[in-house]
Amino acid sequence: MESRQAVRIAIFAFDGMIMFHLATPLLVFNEAADHQASEQGAAWQTIVWSRNGGPVTTVEGIRLSELTGAGVVDEADILVIPSWPDNLPAPDDAFVQLVRGAHARGTAVVGLCLGAYPVVASGILDGRTATTHWAATRRLADDHPAVTVDPSALYIDHGDVLTSAGTASGLDACLHLVRERLGAATATTVARHLVIAPHREGDQAQYIETPVPPVDDTDPIGRATAWALADLRRPLHVEQLAEQARMSPRNFSRHFRRMTGTTPAHWLLSRRLDRARTLLETTALPVEQVAAESGFASVVTFRQRFAAAYATTPSSYRRRFA
Repeated sequence: MESRQAVRIAIFAFDGMIMFHLATPLLVFNEAADHQASEQGAAWQTIVWSRNGGPVTTVEGIRLSELTGAGVVDEADILVIPSWPDNLPAPDDAFVQLVRGAHARGTAVVGLCLGAYPVVASGILDGRTATTHWAATRRLADDHPAVTVDPSALYIDHGDVLTSAGTASGLDACLHLVRERLGAATATTVARHLVIAPHREGDQAQYIETPVPPVDDTDPIGRATAWALADLRRPLHVEQLAEQARMSPRNFSRHFRRMTGTTPAHWLLSRRLDRARTLLETTALPVEQVAAESGFASVVTFRQRFAAAYATTPSSYRRRFA
């Protein structure tokens, strides 16, 4: 079994942070580390650090000791700032330089929830887009007009910098990183172990009642999506989904959007692309057959949709995960 170099993930902790925000990246990345160690002999190493390496106390009163100092960021492959104080203080010059220096070295910088604030304040997203918890988007936009703040996105990934909205969106963002770096199969395994949705698009709305439609025969939306997922190779249209849900197309689309934050057409495209990525990663099927198995009308359409979604070709994607 070939061994791969470990990925070092430095996760910032500070006094007064909410424990859930720190637990989110630890939970997802440690699960990915366990999977990598058992399957491929590689390891994702998570390291929690504080400004001076001293202990911190969460808002719940949990004291975390034996933390690492900021020097660990120098060797990190991914820097995660999982939160920030609620009053959004401007990061001091030392912290700004730490974030800028990490970014300049090629470290991926991740700001989850309010952790997007110091990431944006560092200037590494000037001229680009960012998101954060909906309650802080106006403050973020007012304080940093050089950045376009999207108040509706779950997360925005530029490749080198990622920001996410609040709470559960941090899980989505971390799982997205696992998917991008380790592939759909690993991300799906991690999601299954954590009992969370395997993938939510970053441009879904923050106001979502249910992450994905429940696969439940008693629920019309769940019944329709389960029927669609049973065979993605066939042509599928909103009218057919609505028929399975025993609803009018207009009523079905409205309820679907309310439950998932996206349209039936976009959801179907995303599931077809998910299926295609899995086939590209796990089989040697020709691209033409991958397109057909995923339900695309032609290989040309498949290539266009794939490139628009992932900024690469199916063949290049396959080589990346081979």
